[in-house]
Amino acid sequence: MSDFARRLIRWHKAHGRHDLPWQDTRDPYRVWLSEIMLQQTQVATVIPYYGRFLERFPTL
Repeated sequence: MSDFARRLIRWHKAHGRHDLPWQDTRDPYRVWLSEIMLQQTQVATVIPYYGRFLERFPTL
């Protein structure tokens, strides 16, 4: 791993957001969904919609 990557990971651990519902998944559908929803939309607005959307459409 490069020095830059190590520094970036260290910075994220200290200063990054760790409370987002899509951060703990490796499910491609959930990752894709969060990326689509976050395009030109504030995170605070997406969070409740993300949960409701997944309740209604949990899979493709």
